[in-house]
Amino acid sequence: MTALLDELKVRARLALNAARRDEAGDAGIRLRHCLNQAARDVGFAHWEHARAVLGGMAAREDDMGTFWHAPRTGVLLNLWLARYEQAQAALAADPRAFLLPYRRQFMVVQADFIEELGVDSRHPAWADISHDLVAAYGSGAWLLLAGQRLTAPRSSFVSS
Repeated sequence: MTALLDELKVRARLALNAARRDEAGDAGIRLRHCLNQAARDVGFAHWEHARAVLGGMAAREDDMGTFWHAPRTGVLLNLWLARYEQAQAALAADPRAFLLPYRRQFMVVQADFIEELGVDSRHPAWADISHDLVAAYGSGAWLLLAGQRLTAPRSSFVSS
């Protein structure tokens, strides 16, 4: 889990160094500002939110952010469910589907949605977790898939 957080820290430090080199930049910028922005860039409200979720400290009922969502997925057919049990039932009904967290809700999506996230929908880790990222939270497979998501193109996180 620390690898995910380390990646965000590196991004924040790079942004801080760039801001300090920029003569037009705000001299008052701090690392905490860059950490918060790095977290927002990948779907979290702020650094502590990212630290809790990517660090494996969140509970199923907690806000998981929009990390597992991409702007271009809005045109794809998927199910949005408020309760995990409902999402599990929908996943059981379609073994090709994937169950993902979204804030305090759940999505059941297809492979094209996963690919839009910049994640390989055919990776063996999906089979290891029965396509359920919520149940697998914090596992090695979850960490591997979250690493793919974190290193996805920036365009998969922000609207172009």
